[in-house]
Amino acid sequence: SHERICQYIAEESDSLVVSVGYRLAPEHKYPAAYEDCLSATQHFLQHLQHYAVDPARVTVCGDSAGGNLAAAVSQSLAGRPDLPRLRAQILIYPGLQALDFNLPSYQQNRGVPLLFRER
Repeated sequence: SHERICQYIAEESDSLVVSVGYRLAPEHKYPAAYEDCLSATQHFLQHLQHYAVDPARVTVCGDSAGGNLAAAVSQSLAGRPDLPRLRAQILIYPGLQALDFNLPSYQQNRGVPLLFRER
């Protein structure tokens, strides 16, 4: 579902984009998607020379549930001395918490198109 946007990002930024096809719920229960993303990211970081990628330029990105997975992978890899550090994480409307929908960011953005608070 994200192939076109990944191609666009790769072309416009002159970057290599790796898109992980992770297992989806409800067929695959948590933590299957997280394990897939973590495993793919670890493998990629361990084999950067094969892809001719500068270790200082690796970023993870995700939108919606993928944003949650990108954040979780970033946290899991933080401080790992055996792998290159991630340069950044890009989280696009990530699902990071669903316990309190009255936090300041929810209030501030309640009228932002597409993700209205009522929805």
